[in-house]
Amino acid sequence: MKFRVERDVLADAVAWTARALPLRPSAPVLAGLLIEAGSIDGADGLQLSTFDYETSARATLNADVSAEGRALVSGRLLADICRSLPNKPVEMAVDGAKVTLTCGSARFSLQTMPVEDYPTLPSMPESRGKVKSELFAHAVGQAVTAAGRDDMLPVLTGVRLEMDGSTISMLATDRFRLAQRELEWDPAVPDLSAAALVPAKVLADTAKSLTGGSEISIALSSSGTGEGIIGFEGSAGGGIRRTTTRLLDGEFPKVRSLFPNEHLTVARVDRAVLIDAVKRVSLVAERNTAVQMSFADAVLTLDAGSGEEAMASESIEASVTGDDLTTGFNPQFLLDGLTALESPFVELAFTTASKPVVLSGVDSLDGEADADFRYLLMPRRLLS
Repeated sequence: MKFRVERDVLADAVAWTARALPLRPSAPVLAGLLIEAGSIDGADGLQLSTFDYETSARATLNADVSAEGRALVSGRLLADICRSLPNKPVEMAVDGAKVTLTCGSARFSLQTMPVEDYPTLPSMPESRGKVKSELFAHAVGQAVTAAGRDDMLPVLTGVRLEMDGSTISMLATDRFRLAQRELEWDPAVPDLSAAALVPAKVLADTAKSLTGGSEISIALSSSGTGEGIIGFEGSAGGGIRRTTTRLLDGEFPKVRSLFPNEHLTVARVDRAVLIDAVKRVSLVAERNTAVQMSFADAVLTLDAGSGEEAMASESIEASVTGDDLTTGFNPQFLLDGLTALESPFVELAFTTASKPVVLSGVDSLDGEADADFRYLLMPRRLLS
């Protein structure tokens, strides 16, 4: 194996591929990054791959290949080296049991791993459609806000993707909050109906890393060999980036019914003002205690702390329709939802003080609430 490639192209592709490497690999070869030089997608080039039996990442890039071949080297070490190289062309070649890397006057020699022990990467499943990459990354970023982080409840660490015709819905919950995000996409067939439970961390990392091209292709296995795999493909650096991950097992809870059909109290507040106020008053909130919110007479009053310790209170303007109401929420969960919204104003819709609030973005105090993203948050018991 011998090839020559531009430094920036190689460094970018290596960094993208190495990000999927496991922190604690179950076998030494899984810490490796597979380099394949030869005919890639019908032209001379490279394919860089990583795989840990759960998630795979593959990057293709153009290169001047003078000798075909493959080699397996430490992925993290190669990423560190490529990041530090001078801005000159890079030459790599297999030299016995080592790979030599030359860039200008810099020269490195890396020990190879047994490439024959490396697992076979899964094939990309069938493409189900395409979505604008920036839109997808933004939508995923909002949805994963509510995803669980408790590995004892693995189903809740995922995001449920529901593909229904030209609409993708994303649902995530950790039992205390729920996020629902809907977006338009271009399905492969008009009457497409499919669903997948994707690990939230993998989905977030993948969506963020594939914004180099204008579109992302979403692939999903239907049946037979490879069932339980979702794949994403995009372009970057003149090549193609592909990643697959195994879907989570288990039944995602039927959470759509948690969104109430009616609201007896609806408040609209300047989002930035509310975020700053919550941050201030929550400074005195003890761990696992709520920030109290009282809505009355066009004013929202926030309180935190107790009489025996530090206390804080702040009032801000609010447009309130319906019954007066006092409730309380985990301040960090509330801030997560407010931050995920991007509209200048936020609508807080309540049924009763003991029921969840639904947060939606609004462009003005009398505008229509954004139906594309909704964040439901359970209240916390207030200290008496």
